[in-house]
Amino acid sequence: MSDDWEVKILCMGAGYVGGPTMAVIAKQCPKIRVVVGDISQKQIDAWNTDKLPIYEPGLLDVVKESRGRNLFFSTDLDKEINEADIIFISVNTPTKTRGIGAGRAANIKNCELCARHIAKVATSDKIVVEKSTVPVRTAEAIQRILKANDNGYKFQVLSNPEFLAEGTAIKDLMKPDRVLIGGQQTPEGLKAAETLVSVYAHWVAREQILTTNLWSSELSKLVANAFLAQRVSSINSISALCEATGADVSEISRAVGMDDRIGKRFLQSSVGFGGSCFQKDILNLVYLCETYGLSACADYWKQVILMNDYQKKRFSEKIVSSMFNTVTGKKIAILGYAFKKDTGDVRETPSMFVVRDLLQEAAKIHIYDPEVSREEMWKEMDYTCGVNHENTPRLDESVITSEDAYKACEGAHAVCILTEWDEFKTLDYKKIYESMSKPAFLFDGRLIMDHKALRDIGFEVHAIGKPDPKKFSGV
Repeated sequence: MSDDWEVKILCMGAGYVGGPTMAVIAKQCPKIRVVVGDISQKQIDAWNTDKLPIYEPGLLDVVKESRGRNLFFSTDLDKEINEADIIFISVNTPTKTRGIGAGRAANIKNCELCARHIAKVATSDKIVVEKSTVPVRTAEAIQRILKANDNGYKFQVLSNPEFLAEGTAIKDLMKPDRVLIGGQQTPEGLKAAETLVSVYAHWVAREQILTTNLWSSELSKLVANAFLAQRVSSINSISALCEATGADVSEISRAVGMDDRIGKRFLQSSVGFGGSCFQKDILNLVYLCETYGLSACADYWKQVILMNDYQKKRFSEKIVSSMFNTVTGKKIAILGYAFKKDTGDVRETPSMFVVRDLLQEAAKIHIYDPEVSREEMWKEMDYTCGVNHENTPRLDESVITSEDAYKACEGAHAVCILTEWDEFKTLDYKKIYESMSKPAFLFDGRLIMDHKALRDIGFEVHAIGKPDPKKFSGV
């Protein structure tokens, strides 16, 4: 059977990008053998069960359709590198925490390790595809590593950035706005790009598959995320002005979004953006601008991050100031910890920063999220905020994870909506109100609640970008 495959693909990295992407390729291309490889046995074992290591709507069904047919998960990277025609590199590229470019530049160590591993064990020519989000000209570094260790074999390096949104990744992969493939503009590079085009062409219209040079492809991913994040920060800056003047940010978003030149997407004000891409990619863009002496450009994009930080801090300060300038010893229910609904991803989640701020105010925090584990919560809290059991006494007593929303809210002085999970819209808030300490506060950081109905129940409601009826009459 192995000789009957049209193409054999290996993806190095079994995370949020590699797993779903390869699952969809396998589903859409039953004659292509697809292997997701990783050095973590725990990660691979999870992919081979019905309890996948990541949560994404529709992913399990896609995996089950192809797993064991033409989709496989393995830790035997040497074997799979040798068998593969196309090797995707889809590994983590976190922002550097120290050294040159710390806090801005992406650390491509994992990409380099993959390239060295490929060069070491490959026994035939390969097409190597960057799938990770990487700085411009990373492909050049990978190409140099492969060429310096090629043992006589030929390697073509392509860039194929992902444009997925967590929570809708399967839909995005099945019906992408575009597929972008960058390659060297040589006969060999163009041939390699066309090989990858032929894979996506099994289900994506050819006019939606864009081919560019390597550097344009790498930079396009950073720019796309920077533009999206810029829109979020732009409307969030207006939300602060709305609260000060009595305007309604939702009405402004609707009015502005009806202009075809602007459009309505990404104009929903919130406590701030999170996730693995937006902040990392903007910081990467900032560092690139600085590296090339474009300080004014760097400062421009840096402001998007500063506004996002301001929005998260402003939300925390609103909680404290509204609750008589102290939350010490008060129970605060946090509904939602993932950075957005329909995912369990907690990387750079705004909830984490609000929890950190409330911890510093000595609040008693109870968190409920339907998809986030306590282990993942603490892992990210330690990595990003430096809060852990060693440096924060009685942490487990200060932060409790609850089994359901009602338990989290019982006896609370305030409820904070920090992830826009659909289930939060349909909770019995009369029941929640009756179980809470009075006055009962509700802080809506996602603008998903019916504020009038909540006020009619008795809640004191504060929401991002919404006028306070106690401050403004007739709103």
